[in-house]
Amino acid sequence: MSREAPIHNWPGSYYLTSVKRWENGTLSLSRSAVRFVSNQTKETLASFRLSRIMEIKMESSSFIFSTLTVLEEGNVKHWFGSLKPNRVVVYNVMEHFWRERLLSPSSMETRGGVTGNEPSKGQELISLVAGAQRRLEDTGRVLSYQGEQFDGMMEGLEKMDSDLGMADKLLSELESPSWWPFSKLPWKIQQEAKAEDAARAAAASKASARSKVITSIPAVVSKDGDCDLKPGCLLILPSSLEVRDATCSLLHRFDRSEVDEIRVHSPYEITVGQRFIGRPDVRCRLLSAKMPEALAVLEMQYKKKVEFSAEYTAFRATPASSPCDADTAGFLHGSQEIEVPMEIPAGDLSQLQVHVLQPAVSQAEAQELKQMLLQLKSLALEAETELERQDEALKTLSNSTDKASMAIGEHTCRMRRLL
Repeated sequence: MSREAPIHNWPGSYYLTSVKRWENGTLSLSRSAVRFVSNQTKETLASFRLSRIMEIKMESSSFIFSTLTVLEEGNVKHWFGSLKPNRVVVYNVMEHFWRERLLSPSSMETRGGVTGNEPSKGQELISLVAGAQRRLEDTGRVLSYQGEQFDGMMEGLEKMDSDLGMADKLLSELESPSWWPFSKLPWKIQQEAKAEDAARAAAASKASARSKVITSIPAVVSKDGDCDLKPGCLLILPSSLEVRDATCSLLHRFDRSEVDEIRVHSPYEITVGQRFIGRPDVRCRLLSAKMPEALAVLEMQYKKKVEFSAEYTAFRATPASSPCDADTAGFLHGSQEIEVPMEIPAGDLSQLQVHVLQPAVSQAEAQELKQMLLQLKSLALEAETELERQDEALKTLSNSTDKASMAIGEHTCRMRRLL
């Protein structure tokens, strides 16, 4: 099995059934596999894919208490003990990534197919296009929220223009001679009522926009440096980030303006921080198999606050390889010299030759790719239309702001003359 960059490591021990003893080492969780390496011999004592796990349980044995057991396909049971900080944390993290692995599209590899246990090229292309589509959908949600902000600013400028018109009429009344008979302004009450209604509508619209969820991902969370990771979720809203537990109870809400740091340790682990003066800072650590989806949105919303650690750089430098990458690479390199006869009895075809004769992308996969590309094109055109509308809105906002500034300056001069 190829070595992937670990998402998390835990010191612990592994029970060797053959010699009936415990071996100290490190339990590692990567993108798609679990591995235990001995501290003494540096050998891999256990290594299996997440997709082959049948069950993860917390048990006790006659040899050691507080153990974590993993049941693999083929009725192979692995025992892990003395896990630090504790087995509950390890269980929560492993169970989360195992469950998300089973629910993700890549879990098709466990169902087999014409190419064995690995997904076909068509399935890999579909997975890549689906990821791009999700990113573009997240971008569209952010653009939609940005457009709502522009609309709110336009409403505010319209209210400001209305108020400036009222101020102009009041100044005209103050500048009029004292013998002017029309001292009362009946339209003033109506104007104030309209302004109050507009303010209430703008507040309701703003509250509705803030309650919209851009994206939500399941995660394993901890707060304020606590090593006890528990199941929960991360909600990304236009105006805030919400960290919730397994019962959807709010653990902490980070308003957008209050987020001071988003530190990315790996594509699957981040820390959100908020600094205070005179009291402890608030930090939430989150691990999630779907964190790459959330990072695409976080990088757009919090560009200047996202920091990538050295661990992230090392993680990204490690290629995401599968257990059969080396074999596949060797097969592809050697397949250039393989010649398969055009007419040969089916019984004489080897498994390798059958693999060569099969198309890389089936007709059904090609049709699905075509539909997904059309959807991507539609999303891209909608994003372009929204950007053009927002560009026009920015120009209108600039002109309206200039007019409002000029009107405020003129009214200031008029009021100074009245003093």
